[in-house]
Amino acid sequence: MSTPLDELFVRVRSENRAALIGYLPAGFPTQEGCIAALTAMVEGGVDAVEIGYPYSDPVMDGPVIQAAADTSLRNGTGAQEVMATLAAISKVAPSVVMTYWNPIERYGVENFLKDLKANGGSGVITPDLTIEESELWIASSNSHDTNRIYVVAPSTSDDRLRKVTEATSGFVYAASLMGVTGTRTSVSSSAQSLVSKLRTVTNLPIAVGLGVSTPDQAREVAQYADGVIVGSAFIRLLQESSTLAEGVEKVRELAQDLSKGLSRA
Repeated sequence: MSTPLDELFVRVRSENRAALIGYLPAGFPTQEGCIAALTAMVEGGVDAVEIGYPYSDPVMDGPVIQAAADTSLRNGTGAQEVMATLAAISKVAPSVVMTYWNPIERYGVENFLKDLKANGGSGVITPDLTIEESELWIASSNSHDTNRIYVVAPSTSDDRLRKVTEATSGFVYAASLMGVTGTRTSVSSSAQSLVSKLRTVTNLPIAVGLGVSTPDQAREVAQYADGVIVGSAFIRLLQESSTLAEGVEKVRELAQDLSKGLSRA
C-alpha cells in the first residue's frame, strides 16, 4: 500500500525537513470558507491536511477547536460535507480525516472507508479508538488501502507504544502533552522524549501535535519529528478576523511563516 500521504513523507525525508500538516474542521467557518482556508494553507506551504469531522463530544479538543466544531455543527455539517471537503482538498494535498469513532460507526465502517477513498482520502486519525477495539477497523482499513493513524501520549507505556505503532500506518500522531489541543506559549519538553521513545519501536514517520502555533515552535519540533501539526492557530485567525477574506489571507500568511523553518539543522 502506498498513499499520497506515504509518498509525502518519503519526499520530505529526502529533502531533510519535516512536513507541515494543517487542521480545520469541515464546515468551519462555513463549508465554502473551510475549503478556501484549506486551499490557502496549501498555497502557503502546508504539505498535508487534516479535515476534522465535527463532533458534539470532542474529548481531545481544546476550547478553540470546540468552538469551531460548534459553529460547524450549527452550519449543518455532517458526513456529506466532510466528504465534499475531502474531495476538494485531496486534489491539492494529501488529506486525512480526523474523527472520533462514533461517526464512523454510525456511517458504517465499510461505507466510510469506501467513500473516503472515492473522495481521495489517504487515511483516518481516530483519537479515541483503542487497539483492543480495533480488530474490525484494522481489517477493513487494510482492505481499502487506507492509512490508520493512532494517537499516543507521553503517558503511553513502552509496551503499549510498540502495540500501537505495529497497528499504525501513514504516521504516528504524537500528542506533545497530556491534555487537549490548543495554542501554547511553548511546546512541552515531553514531546521530544516521546518521539525518542517512538524511534526505538517504529520506523514510521512521527508527527507532533497539540500546542504548536508559532514559527519558532514549528522550527523546534522539526528538528526531531517528521511532521508538525498545527490546528488551533489557524482556527483562531479565522475566528478573530472580521471577514472571511481577511481570515483566509491570514491563514495563508501563517502557513508561509510556519513552512520556512522546517529544514533540519
